[in-house]
Amino acid sequence: MANSASLKLGFCGTPQFAVPTLEALIAAGHRIELVVSQPDRPVGRAAEIHPTPVKQAAMAAGIPVTQPEKIKSNAEFRTRLEAIAPDAIVVVAYGRIIPPWMLKLPRLGCINLHASLLPKYRGAAPIQWAVAMGDAFTGNTTMLLEEGLDTGPILMQQTHEIGPDTTAIELFETLAQAGAPLVVETLAGLAAGTINPQPQNHEYATFAPLLDREDGRMDFSGRAAHELYNRWRGFQPWPGAFTSLNGKKLIVHRMALAFETPAGAGDAQPGTICIDSGRLFAACADDTWIELVEVQLEGKKRMAAAEFLRGNPLAAGTRLG
Repeated sequence: MANSASLKLGFCGTPQFAVPTLEALIAAGHRIELVVSQPDRPVGRAAEIHPTPVKQAAMAAGIPVTQPEKIKSNAEFRTRLEAIAPDAIVVVAYGRIIPPWMLKLPRLGCINLHASLLPKYRGAAPIQWAVAMGDAFTGNTTMLLEEGLDTGPILMQQTHEIGPDTTAIELFETLAQAGAPLVVETLAGLAAGTINPQPQNHEYATFAPLLDREDGRMDFSGRAAHELYNRWRGFQPWPGAFTSLNGKKLIVHRMALAFETPAGAGDAQPGTICIDSGRLFAACADDTWIELVEVQLEGKKRMAAAEFLRGNPLAAGTRLG
């Protein structure tokens, strides 16, 4: 039997980031009548079809799941959701725009968990860009969805520090776990009438667009070492960081800031390689240096820089990019 504080919910989500929130809502005693997830897609080189993480979690909990290709003009889906008449619809990393009819359906609205301190980093990749831009902190926001992209009124926020070496992968896990109880608390506040939605200040809005493969290309002339390092941290696991060496793609799997100029570096141009005591360095903008700790040349396996240099002796003055 449901407790008096339980709400009848719909839940929309797709990746692993959304799973802790779904599990927290179940644990809080809410009645999740339907989970909506994107269709299952091929995964990996073998292109095997795998259920989405949210679908897997819902099935494990015995909750009905639907995976419509489209939702805006899907009459069957609309009829099913309207028949449920949810008190609220919780949306976490679903990956689709919620149509107007759906926004108007629940009495408490459509509640979204967004992994940034809105209005900063609206868009599809807020975690990646917060790290890539070298921010010292970010957080989670719960908001009421409206037709604009991440423009709805703010309900609650929480702040989290970004360590100087934190990667986007690590921050995803932190924010996913922290955001789950925030959504539960938000729903409780909305149901009790104790939360007053606050409009966003659109003048301070910034955009976090979907990542492109070229975002991972290292620009030694245009970026200082700390900028390249931050982008590598932010663009994990994709698109990562890469450059070219003698016409072949060179992926940099791990890198580190060099706080001193490598021995024998001289007055190197950006992109120039310097080898110091078996370590591989590259000159960057503003007379800074980055250490390439683990690399992978096109068609080869990934390896530590020292091993790479033993198999690929590089002439003095060799340039990347």
